[in-house]
Amino acid sequence: MESLNGLLAFVKTAETLSFVSAARAMGISASAVGKNVARLEASLKVRLFQRSTRKVSLTAEGALFYERCRRIFDDLEDAQAMLSHAVQAPRGRLRVSLPTIGYRFLLPLMREFRQAYPEIEVEMDFNDHLVNLIDEGFDVVIRSGGLADSTLMARKLGPFRFLLCATPGYLERKGRPQQLKDLEAHDCLRYRFVTTGKIMDWTMTADPRITSLRLRSVLTVNNMEAMLMATLDGHGIGYMPDFLVREALRSGALESLLGAYTPDHGQFWALWPSSRHLSPKIRVFVDFVAQRMFKG
Repeated sequence: MESLNGLLAFVKTAETLSFVSAARAMGISASAVGKNVARLEASLKVRLFQRSTRKVSLTAEGALFYERCRRIFDDLEDAQAMLSHAVQAPRGRLRVSLPTIGYRFLLPLMREFRQAYPEIEVEMDFNDHLVNLIDEGFDVVIRSGGLADSTLMARKLGPFRFLLCATPGYLERKGRPQQLKDLEAHDCLRYRFVTTGKIMDWTMTADPRITSLRLRSVLTVNNMEAMLMATLDGHGIGYMPDFLVREALRSGALESLLGAYTPDHGQFWALWPSSRHLSPKIRVFVDFVAQRMFKG
């Protein structure tokens, strides 16, 4: 224990370059800090600090020793925090940001989550804008696509697939496309990304006989729910994620088209701030949605 006190006195002094400040942080006298450091130097047979009447500074050996000691104390703090979190009941407010369409895949799970963790108050923000997780105070963000911010922790939640769909009434009027080239004769409903303003491509398996498709856009929206409604109203062919149209396909309100040509898959992720001490409420939420979302 005496050697541990010497290491702690050394680390606190190295952080503040002051015996007085180190003593204040440790709750002991400055002379006790100085004696602990002196005993440590004697046992190591090396000078860790340059001392003068006006200041304290690390020697080259002291700087190297400080880096190693700091990592040791960080590991000790992590172990203590992990044990503390392991016995804590997850509680408190959990702020989650999702795309607007996210209510379709997350809300059906929330009754089970709330029953399992009644002390967590979940606040959901549904929007299609890219949010700054740290600056805007979110605990978890659920988003699809690539991962641009390498400073965040991430976990896969599940894949989804885009489908071409239309109503039976529209197909009766316009005919059912049998190959990709047939799409050029149809009314196409397009999605414009809120964040970039770009029109979403219809990513499909290439047909070697076709070099390009000239899709005729009759309606463009920046919300997938609006895309679903426009498709259900018979305006044309929409290109949407499978979880959005699942109920409409099951009921027969919509029909899937050109399935062999639409292999495009997306991926949802849970993102949260990188932290040495992951809070219990974030840990249980991420584990819960990863286990249950997009599982059929």
